[in-house]
Amino acid sequence: MTVGGLLLPETPNSLIERGSREKGRQVLERIRGTNEVDAEFEDIVDASELANSIKHPFRNILERRNRPQLVMAICMPAFQILNGINSILFYAPVLFETMGFGNASLYSSALTGAVLVLSTLVSIGLVDRLGRRVLLISGGIQMVFCQVIVAIILGVKFGGNDELSKGYSVLVVIVICLFVVAFGWSWGPLGWTVPSEIFPLETRSAGQSITVAVNLLFTFIIAQCFLSMLCAFKHGIFLFFAGWIIIMTLFVYFFLPETKGVPIEEMIFVWRKHWFWKRMVPGTPDVDDIDGL
Repeated sequence: MTVGGLLLPETPNSLIERGSREKGRQVLERIRGTNEVDAEFEDIVDASELANSIKHPFRNILERRNRPQLVMAICMPAFQILNGINSILFYAPVLFETMGFGNASLYSSALTGAVLVLSTLVSIGLVDRLGRRVLLISGGIQMVFCQVIVAIILGVKFGGNDELSKGYSVLVVIVICLFVVAFGWSWGPLGWTVPSEIFPLETRSAGQSITVAVNLLFTFIIAQCFLSMLCAFKHGIFLFFAGWIIIMTLFVYFFLPETKGVPIEEMIFVWRKHWFWKRMVPGTPDVDDIDGL
């Protein structure tokens, strides 16, 4: 992480906000691959000046006009945890051991970790082609099916306290790996990507802080409660997580606009044309700007 942090380039927004306009323009031109960045550069300058004028970003983000971003800052990281991925990764050895894998449970959990890493690489190649909504919705659908299948297998074959057969145990591991794959190319990376794309510069620091805090809070809650819930719900724990996945998939379908290719400075126009959020964001959509999105 330290080496990666040293290799991270400065962003145009950060440079301009700190007063390095020329350097910020150079970085912007390098990113866009052209010198024709006047309009975008001016938008960033205006947004940076507005951001520097905001003295209380946390108070500002609570205003009605910032309600869409605040809702996303809370819901996206919460849903990222409530789908059950951390429970599977944290307690994979325990889960697999109860399924009859014995000492091989550690290898099974290592397999799910490797699958997660590889599937995240898939997301890198697809996210700017297919868009955020497509990956989040399709990933959610795949995760629901996987959770329901695991619940059915464990409920039918493991409900009578009989030991799960080797064939069914392998099938459960395969389905769990498919669940991890779906998370890895959808909610895993995009649960962080989307919140980073929607906040204007004046509330960006507050919004990102809320996103991280909510993620850590729900990680703590699920980590503390999972084993007790597993003992109480047994195979029903997978249906519990499936229910949350259905909710978060519907949330994305109805409330999350596409952010692919939309500069931070122009997200305001996206909110203004959204069927639900437009009632909270003042102003009317600029037709030219929307067409350009």
